[in-house]
Formats: sequence, C-alpha cells, structure tokens
Amino acid sequence: MVDGALAPFYLTTPIYYVNDVPHIGHAYTTLACDAIARFWRLDGRAVHFLTGTDEHGQKIQRAAALQGIDPQVFCDRVSQNFRDLAQTMNYSIDDFIRTTEPRHKTAVQAIWRKLLDAGAIYEDTYKGWYSVRDEAYFDVDELQPGPDGTRLAPTGAPVEWVEEPSFFFRLSAYGDRLLEHYDNNPDFILPRGRRNEVVSFVKGGLRDLSISRASISWGVPVPDVPGHTVYVWLDALTNYLTALGYPAIDEAQFRRWWPADLHMIGKDIIRFHAVYWPAFLMAAELPIPKRVFAHGWWTNEGQKISKSLGNVIDPTQLVATYGLDQTRYFLLREVPFGQDGDFSHRAMVARINSDLANDLGNLAQRTLSQIARNCAGKVPQPGPLSAADEALLDSVDTLLDELRTAFEGQEIHLALTRLWAMIGDTNGYIAREAPWSLKKTDPARMATVLWVTAEAIRQFAILVQPVMPGAGAALLDQLGQGPESRTFDSLGVKGRLAADTPLPPPQGVFPRFVEEA
Repeated sequence: MVDGALAPFYLTTPIYYVNDVPHIGHAYTTLACDAIARFWRLDGRAVHFLTGTDEHGQKIQRAAALQGIDPQVFCDRVSQNFRDLAQTMNYSIDDFIRTTEPRHKTAVQAIWRKLLDAGAIYEDTYKGWYSVRDEAYFDVDELQPGPDGTRLAPTGAPVEWVEEPSFFFRLSAYGDRLLEHYDNNPDFILPRGRRNEVVSFVKGGLRDLSISRASISWGVPVPDVPGHTVYVWLDALTNYLTALGYPAIDEAQFRRWWPADLHMIGKDIIRFHAVYWPAFLMAAELPIPKRVFAHGWWTNEGQKISKSLGNVIDPTQLVATYGLDQTRYFLLREVPFGQDGDFSHRAMVARINSDLANDLGNLAQRTLSQIARNCAGKVPQPGPLSAADEALLDSVDTLLDELRTAFEGQEIHLALTRLWAMIGDTNGYIAREAPWSLKKTDPARMATVLWVTAEAIRQFAILVQPVMPGAGAALLDQLGQGPESRTFDSLGVKGRLAADTPLPPPQGVFPRFVEEA
C-alpha cells in the first residue's frame, strides 16, 4: 500500500531482438505480462507495462548487410512486426521502446558515465570467445564441441575468437553483494530452480565483463571515446530505465515506478538480468528490481523449435486458426508457468472444446437460454437461498483472494486451474438442481437456481478478463453489465445481479473447434 492506495506495478518484457519475425516464444512472454498487467489494473492498481525491441549489435549489423540495406531501415521494418503482434494478440502495453530512439541513447550514455564515475569501468584488451547470435561472451570451459573442430556456446550458437581493445565492468567486485542480495530477497529470482542456477554461477566466481566493442559501429557510442560502442546487453538492459525518463527524471515519478516490480524473461537470458543487471545498478547506486521471473521454452509436438526443422510456431497463424482468446487461454493454461511446455494441435483443440466450449461456454449458454425462455429475458428474481446456493456463492466470492495469491507469484496456470475448478462445481450445481425440470414443478425455485448460476457466471466473466478480455466482455454484455461493473471491485456481494435487468438474446461465446476432414 502507498498512502492508503494499492502500490503501482511496473512490469517489463525483455526487449526482443529484431533479427527475425516474432514467434510463439515472443508471444508467450508478452502474453504473460499482459495477463498480469490486466489483472492488477482490474484490481485497482496503477500499472506500467513495457515492451519493445532491441536493435543494436553485431547480429543486426550483419543481417542488414546481408540484405544490402541500412541497419536503421532493417530495424524499422522488423520492429514493426512486433508492434503488429501486439495488435494481433491484444496486448495492453503502455510503452513500446526501441533502442534506436534518441531517448534511449541518452539513457545509456548517462548510465555509462555513472559507472565510470563510480570507478566501475576500466580499459584493457578483450581476448575470448563471443557468440554473435547470443550477443554474449563465454569462458572456454562453457563451450561445447561443434562440427569439424569448431566450438559452440551452451545455446548451440557458433562462437568466434575476438581480440580487441575494450572497456571492462568490474563485475568481479560484486559477487558477495549479489549473493547477499539473493539471500536477503529469496523471491528475487523465480522459479526456485532458476535461482539455484544463478547462485551457483555467482559462487563459482565472477570475471570482469567487457562492456564495449571496437569492431562494431551499430550501437550507442561510448561517450567521449570515438570508435567504441556500448556492449549490447548494457545497452539493452538500460531500456527499463529509459522508459521512466532516465536520466532527466522527475524524482517523485521515478520513485513511483522504480524499482521495477517484475522483469519477465525467458530462461536463456537469466544471467544478464539476475547477475549483470543488478551489478550495474549497484554500481550506479540505483535500486534493484524486485523480481526476475524466467519462464521455460516451448517445443512443438515434442521437437525443439527451430527454423532449420521448419516447425516454428507463428502466433498470428494460431489466432487465425483457433481464435484470439482461445490462443491466449491455451498458452497460459496448458503448462505450469515457469516450466518448459510442448505445443500440440491436439492439446489445443482439447482445451478449446473441453474447457472453453463445454465447461464455461455451455454453462453460460444453457443458463442464459433458459433465462431467455423462462424468465422473459430478464435476470430472474431469486427466492430464499438454500444451503447449496449459499455454499456455491460463498466459494465463488472467495475466488479473488485465491487468484491474487497465484498472480502475486506469477502462477497464472494455478489461477486458471482454480477458476476452472469452480466453473466445474457450478456445472455440477446446475446439473443437480436441474432448473429445466423445475419449470413446471417449482418455477420460483427455478428462478433462484438460474439467478445463482448467472451470478456465478458474472463473477467468472470478470475474473477471466485478464486472460480472455474479449470473451469476458462478451459474457458481461450478455449479463447486462456495463463498463462500470467489470472491475474486481464489482465481485462478490457488492455487484450481485439485479433482478429484472433486461438481457439481450444469448449468443455462444466459445464455439467448438471442428477439424476439417
């Protein structure tokens, strides 16, 4: 809480490297952040949700040269693909940053000067192995054998020997401080397995880090040192500060958002975010982000995803085939968030037809259809509530607290699992109460059962909005709920459905997916 209000929440995706078109991995990371951002906004928190593109470095310089175009033209073209993906996936981003923007150059050069003034930078010669694809340096003991006597990075990317003058960051001086920070903040790195990996790496001893390149021109120039560009990761990580106006900051506004509450990343870049970034910030005397969450990777039908195998999953094609909210739901429900997961069309169809069409879709359709037929198309007037009615509503009313706990730990899959368990309980309730049979024998009881079920659906529709904003809105429209009745403040007793509210004709929200023969 801040001055009696909920604390603001600043979350970021990594900025995506513009050497290729967006794929399911890019979509997944930003989707998780979008669901988290939407959840906290609905809960009354101010949210700043940042994403963008990383546009400097040797990989970009080479990719542009291969196409015979200027690097900026190349970046403009590919960066637009990520903006287009944001539209396709309905991400609610607040800022889209590009590292070729003037505001970012200013921020990078400012933090360089801070590190220099702190005595954390010195000049020497770099000799070692460098992966252009990863834009990362590797020690010889980290390399693995490749074909024809070559060497590969741990990621499988080729490496090349680099020897050039460079500026170094005194990373070795921050090992003890980093370990102390990990000990004092056990939730700084999640999931736990990633934390163990980082702690082990730091305990193994840190070497000073080369943070400039003399052989690359495409990047932010090192201030006052012609011929050197800032190492792409120091450049890229600074974007999280750039978006808050650094260095020309309004102190009150900066303190409002920084330190970031959550850096969401893929597990392959955990070292940069959980070791290098906090060390840079320590040297610059800036607060360290509260959490780095490193999620897993997707495979495709059991195979590693790669362009060479031709099995890259295009999120735009998923949306075109299965629907937007269906795609969003599957990606966040299928796999425990943080772990690796396998994509299969069979699993996606099963989720759509079971969870969405059968469970939530059928519950809403049959309830609203009966109200339309038997209650003059208006929210029915409930009578005295039975013990079963009270038990169901009590369970639904407690869902928000359970979902808050899950979202606080980035356990989105657990939030959806709990929500769908409650949807299943509501299907069980209406099957036992059988309002279709009560129409002739006890119409007052029928009205009560339909009201209880519709009220449960109202709350499900509100709670499902972070993951499926379109479907949640469509259900709330059919329940006669306006924009003022869609936040979490409307959950529970405060927002109960008002009897006699006119409802529109019911429309199915989740059609079954039928595969073509």
